[in-house]
Amino acid sequence: MKNLKVLATVLVILLGSCTKAYKELNTNPNGVAVAVPERLLNPAVYSVAQFGPTRAHTINNDLMQVWVSVNEADELHRYVIRPAVSNTMWNTWYQQKTNFLDMYRIASSAATKGVAYMAIANIMDAHVTSMLTDTYGDVPYFDANKGYTDNILTPKFDRQKDIYQDIFKKLEEANTLLTAAITLSDMQKSLDALYAGDMTKWRKFGNALYMRLLLRVSSRTDLIADGMSPVDKLKQIIATPASYPIFTNNSESAVLNFTGETYPLRSPFASYRTIDFTGGGSLAEFFVNNLTEWGDPRIALWSTKVDNEYSGIPSGYATGEIPAIKSVYPTALRLDARFGAIITYSELQFILAELAAKGIISGSAQTYYNNGIQAGIEYWGQALPAGYLNSSEIIWDEALSEEQKMEKIHLQKYYTLFFTDFQQWFEYRRTGHPVLNKGLGVRNDKVMPTRLYYPVIVQSLNRSNYNDAISKQGADDLKTLVWWQEKQN
Repeated sequence: MKNLKVLATVLVILLGSCTKAYKELNTNPNGVAVAVPERLLNPAVYSVAQFGPTRAHTINNDLMQVWVSVNEADELHRYVIRPAVSNTMWNTWYQQKTNFLDMYRIASSAATKGVAYMAIANIMDAHVTSMLTDTYGDVPYFDANKGYTDNILTPKFDRQKDIYQDIFKKLEEANTLLTAAITLSDMQKSLDALYAGDMTKWRKFGNALYMRLLLRVSSRTDLIADGMSPVDKLKQIIATPASYPIFTNNSESAVLNFTGETYPLRSPFASYRTIDFTGGGSLAEFFVNNLTEWGDPRIALWSTKVDNEYSGIPSGYATGEIPAIKSVYPTALRLDARFGAIITYSELQFILAELAAKGIISGSAQTYYNNGIQAGIEYWGQALPAGYLNSSEIIWDEALSEEQKMEKIHLQKYYTLFFTDFQQWFEYRRTGHPVLNKGLGVRNDKVMPTRLYYPVIVQSLNRSNYNDAISKQGADDLKTLVWWQEKQN
């Protein structure tokens, strides 16, 4: 009986409606609410955009030496992660997937097909699915989110390779759908807080996400991307911008700008007390020292001063050797509108820089690299300092080895991905960059966690499929490699 109650609770979470912050937008004051895809859009996108930075704050930033806890019971910076940490992401992402699957279903079954919302649903579902599989590896996918429609309460787990193949199928379809001439009403445009109904920008967002995820699995040669390998598909996208348009400036980035304490686009940290956001630890030495050395203007937005200077503390310090708190996040950062980034023009430029430096595409790696740095700084409302790109630690050098070039690109990309959900962690697992010093207190054999544990409730209520999953993927621990990750770092 207890398990049945727990299962019912999980189903409510997975099949539930969108976030309460947007409840009023789904209510028709003049009659009975009708399910139309445009009214699902804002609540669903907001749910994704506001959840990502909270996971960065709670998990990613400790793993990736942005932040260091001084609470001995909070050992994420030592790579100690308990299974219970997984529950919130698993439940939230599957709920979000339900929202986008519903949007696609409703849009595709309309008398006049809502191709715009079919495409948007595919793009957002691809993003959420990538978060799930990149965090856990093999997960329920093809049978997931079917508890209500097909009475599938214990879905089988699917291999990450197969999941990625379907992600790419959805992104390909989204790009194709958005080639159509689409006219939206003023009301429909008003119900799109991300792009105000600009389908060209949605299309660019989808293709930028396509490139991010193709690069993530680019070590694999399987023909999983429109009948091509990930690298060949990347080449095609970049060589045919008329067929696959991508971001050309910061204004096209996929960013949901939050509105502080005000609904409906309330900041994800608006409910946090100041001490919950800035307390309990300090910024990490690694994070602060680079910004200070470079004279990076973003540091004033991201860090307080202690004794008139920016300073951090060591990550992975030994048990019992708790350092004194130094610089922390500024109070004003808590309500910053720019935390709503899903993927930006700056990140895309660093993707292009990597591909050019590896000789996969033509073009100047230096130009893409410099563009990425400048766009990343300007995204935060700062001007690129004079001489910044020519400073000794920043300047591009064609004489460097490919590995050294990758290290430079990925270090700058790390700062562009500040508070962008788990992207810093995913990129580190893919590349081993930036180079992080691992302190004496680091556990897990000093291996950066390669994935998170499956939630305990999944182990207990979907035991047979869970056992099948680990028999194929490997042990349910923090060192098992997911399909796309080549080695432990």
